[in-house]
Amino acid sequence: MMKRIFYILIGLALLGSCVPAGEFSQLTDKSNSLQGERDELMAENEQLTVENREMRANIDQVAEQRKKLTEDSIRIYNRVEELEQEIAQLEKKYTDLQATHDALLRGNARETRRLLNELQSTQEDLTIKERLLKELEANVAGQRQDVNRLQAELEARNARLMEMEEMLYQKDRILDDLREKVAEALMGFEGQGLTVTRKDGKVYVSMDEKLLFKSGSTVVDPNGVQALRQLSQVLARNPEISIMIEGHTDNVPFRKGSSIKDNWDLSVLRATSIVRILLESSGIDPTRLTVAGRGEYLPVDPADTPEARRKNRRTEIILSPDLSEVFRILEL
Repeated sequence: MMKRIFYILIGLALLGSCVPAGEFSQLTDKSNSLQGERDELMAENEQLTVENREMRANIDQVAEQRKKLTEDSIRIYNRVEELEQEIAQLEKKYTDLQATHDALLRGNARETRRLLNELQSTQEDLTIKERLLKELEANVAGQRQDVNRLQAELEARNARLMEMEEMLYQKDRILDDLREKVAEALMGFEGQGLTVTRKDGKVYVSMDEKLLFKSGSTVVDPNGVQALRQLSQVLARNPEISIMIEGHTDNVPFRKGSSIKDNWDLSVLRATSIVRILLESSGIDPTRLTVAGRGEYLPVDPADTPEARRKNRRTEIILSPDLSEVFRILEL
């Protein structure tokens, strides 16, 4: 472009050397005009050069992007092919598995039915066992209540037993004390057919016939009266003691024609005589006393000898503690 302008200027100069002044002036104006155009063209050329450089830079950038996009496209294409291959493999594997599953379903239908029946049977057994378990739990709860109730009853019984044992212990102490007091009160009659013993929770005061009565008589001898009065003082000081008077005879039949009919009659009359003496001026409550005639039917010695008959002719005063409170506890 610059060479072209240069040649035009030379041509104009040559023409100016051989042309008239008017034409030269025109040529000069035209040259100046061309010079202006040249400057504009040079400015435009520079602008175009800058734009060209920028465009080349943009082209390079676009080319780089295109290259990158191409590489990405190739990579994506390769990945797509890989995925298509994997999908194909998976589809084949799925088809194979489906075929195997169908074959198993067809081949194991009987086994499946058996397993289903077994499962149903197991479920039924489980239901039964769960019901039994609930029943057992209910029974256990009921038994636990029974155990608690029985435990409470046992504790109550133990408490009553301890109370009763304490009362019996106190009764035993009372009996021991009573026996000692009776023995002390009747000490002067030792060796005269009088014994004081404790047996079966009672105190027995046994008096031979020779201390109390003459043979066949119901009248107490003075010596026996003295012993009974001393005994009555002890009994009056122990109002909680019950008193049983039993008359006993031997087995010799009573003489006919007597006012006493038989040994039954004799044993009762003798016991009654003793009761009257015990009540004389002693203050003993009559409701504490009981009279019984045993006749010949409770011998201490069953032998048929004079010595045995002598032992059997006796009167027993049986002293018993009041056990009504103990019986009350036992009835609870």
